[in-house]
Amino acid sequence: MDFALDDEHRAIVATVRDFVRKELVPHEELVERLDEVPQELAAQIRSRALAAGLYAPNFPAELGGGGLDEFAVTLVERELGWTSYALQWLIARPSNILRACEGDQVQSYLLPVIRGERVDCLAMTEPNAGSDVRSMTTRAVMDGSDWVINGAKHFISYADVADFVIVFAVTGTEETARGERSAISAFLVDKGTPGFTVSVGSSSVSHRGYHHCELAFADCRVPACALLGAQGAGFDLLSEWLGASRLTVAATSVGRARRVLGLAADWAATRRQFGQPVGRFQGTGFKLADMATELEAAELLTLRAAWRLTQGTMTDTDAAMAKLYASEMLGRLTDQAVQVFGGTGLMSEFPLERFWRDARVERIWDGTSEIQRHIISRAMLRERGA
Repeated sequence: MDFALDDEHRAIVATVRDFVRKELVPHEELVERLDEVPQELAAQIRSRALAAGLYAPNFPAELGGGGLDEFAVTLVERELGWTSYALQWLIARPSNILRACEGDQVQSYLLPVIRGERVDCLAMTEPNAGSDVRSMTTRAVMDGSDWVINGAKHFISYADVADFVIVFAVTGTEETARGERSAISAFLVDKGTPGFTVSVGSSSVSHRGYHHCELAFADCRVPACALLGAQGAGFDLLSEWLGASRLTVAATSVGRARRVLGLAADWAATRRQFGQPVGRFQGTGFKLADMATELEAAELLTLRAAWRLTQGTMTDTDAAMAKLYASEMLGRLTDQAVQVFGGTGLMSEFPLERFWRDARVERIWDGTSEIQRHIISRAMLRERGA
């Protein structure tokens, strides 16, 4: 494996990095203060991202996307991780689940999302079904030529902005190696469909402006053509998506950690106590050394997983290791950076306090650290027949 970047990769990184610094970072304080991205600003950023050719980089060029392979997309995610989710997600990376669109769905959902005309979001988590996807209780029942959906979802990111939702619901049962389990299907549900309501959830300390929402389905009737993929194939679609989404969390965690480490190193080099920079004291200097080493290790795990994904050989364990280590590294690194800054690191006038808060959720969404450890250990035991 050679992770050295070629000319094309370097050009991609430079383009995204420049866009993030010029078009996104200047608006961070505004978004933090308002807890939202003003509509006019969001439209401006989307327009400029489209003009720069950065929109939908994870979709094929023949469909209007950026046409990047998985390794290049991971580099894009790493650079976008420099800033907040509320801003970086305006450079859309539509859910790969939309690749399952067929027939009229391509014109109504897939292509408009790639062109920046519509926004999607994914609705999987429920109040009593987070990591245990099979325990979801939202159901879809066929009634004549329509599906009728009933249930609730929560912690659904970006649902307040999205034009439609990819919602997962139980549509029957199926036999698995563990016995009979719920069969899950995916549906495309437009905002404004009768019986479907979206409300913003409780305020979160992480990623202000990037809201999580509550979704309610009460006899929500959608046509048969709203089924995305085959009936009962929703769990497989989710499994494919989760690997890529966990790699996204790992990459953005690495990108954010690079920014935090830079701030900590700059502070340690310029802040003076007892006649010398605080970084010269072993207690601070060793922190910087550990932070830099952990960051490099997390990036290597992430790039290895991305390289294997590009080769078609990435396993669930590869994605789990990258997500686990990178997200926990970011938590440790931001905490240590606050320690380097001292009391100043907790002041809202400085960005470090925000990065410290934002880092906490990375160990929870797209599969908690405990779930990642379960995936890794289960694979090890399975190889040994246990």
